[in-house]
Amino acid sequence: MDTRHVVVDTLLGKITLVASGESVVGLYFSHHWHRPALDSLGAEVPVADDALLSLAAGQFGDYLAGERTSFDLPTATHGDPFQERVWRLLRDIPRGETVTYGELAARLGDKALAQSVGQAVGRNPLSVIVPCHRIVGADGRLIGYAGGLKRKQFLLDLEEPALAKAGRLF
Repeated sequence: MDTRHVVVDTLLGKITLVASGESVVGLYFSHHWHRPALDSLGAEVPVADDALLSLAAGQFGDYLAGERTSFDLPTATHGDPFQERVWRLLRDIPRGETVTYGELAARLGDKALAQSVGQAVGRNPLSVIVPCHRIVGADGRLIGYAGGLKRKQFLLDLEEPALAKAGRLF
């Protein structure tokens, strides 16, 4: 496959976008917990020279600027069967909503899988595009985001419904 990557400056710092063939396969922040080895990302290409990665970078920038609410990109993930099931569930969490690791585990049929769900969420290769930032701890606290909790808070604040924002005093 033709694997390649770009590094792009964003409101959340530098991100690395990875494509393989005609699909986006990775979005990683600097200091990402489970970032793949550099040699597995393929050649670094100029963003302007790759139509797919340029589209992905543009959509990500628009998303962070509040000008886009979802992504329209061809994507592919290559996890084990359990990870793929978890990542499919992440895609179904509506913008502006959060769920807990336990709730995802229950959707998979066993609340005892919460820790395994957390491990799969942490290995999501398409941060933000597959919205793993929408998962919170059992008590609603922000925990466990591979891109860092400040980024997670930024993304949740960005996605918070206008009515909820208006109802907050601070």
